[in-house]
Amino acid sequence: MVKLGLIQTASQSSNEKAILQVAKILKKLGRENTDIVCLPEQWLKNNEIKDFDLEFLEFKKIAKDFSMTIIPGAFYEVTKQKTSIISPIIGPKGQFIGRQEKIHPFGYERGNVKPGNEAKIFSTACKFGVIICYDMVFPKVANTLVKKGAQVLFSPSRIVRRGIEPWQMYTQVRALENRIPILAANVENHRFGGNSLIIDLSENNKVVTTKVMKLNGQCGKSREFNLDKYQESRKSRFSDSNNFQ
Repeated sequence: MVKLGLIQTASQSSNEKAILQVAKILKKLGRENTDIVCLPEQWLKNNEIKDFDLEFLEFKKIAKDFSMTIIPGAFYEVTKQKTSIISPIIGPKGQFIGRQEKIHPFGYERGNVKPGNEAKIFSTACKFGVIICYDMVFPKVANTLVKKGAQVLFSPSRIVRRGIEPWQMYTQVRALENRIPILAANVENHRFGGNSLIIDLSENNKVVTTKVMKLNGQCGKSREFNLDKYQESRKSRFSDSNNFQ
């Protein structure tokens, strides 16, 4: 069993205040023995991060104290060479262990954000992949991560209120397509619609359906998953898919 969680954030007046508030929620989840926690995309007031180590020093300490993996969201990283949207991963020893780049920049981002070109697998309490917001729209991203060995998918997102319904549909369909649980974190404020999702699957007489938990307000939630139970269903699903010519 592995315990996986999300934090849904609200707006704060500064990065420092926002991180302080979220650190309290992270510690609560840590005391509940949560193994991996994911936060939304661009939830800070200033989302251009010049030094991830410095900005998330408190999160690194919490990760080490509770042996917890933290996906602190996804943010702009600007260098002389390019501008990217990066989701850094803090491992259970309190160090950054990797990063996932956003593969499909959305709308206004396309003019200045260089797309990533690799869907990566990370391994701590389990094997997982990270799908950054708009990447959820594209079936190949989730499917590639699962075929590379991901047992669960996390999605730092920032979805406006009018986009919540299709986002929920995309996320549930990706879970069904790939027979895999998905945890998708969103921002909740006057513009962004919250409704962060913890999606599990259930099967009854060969019919697979989604079981959805939604978050409300700034909060953190976690639940236990037996990730082994999806393997046979996923193997059968992919075998049927591979028969197509």
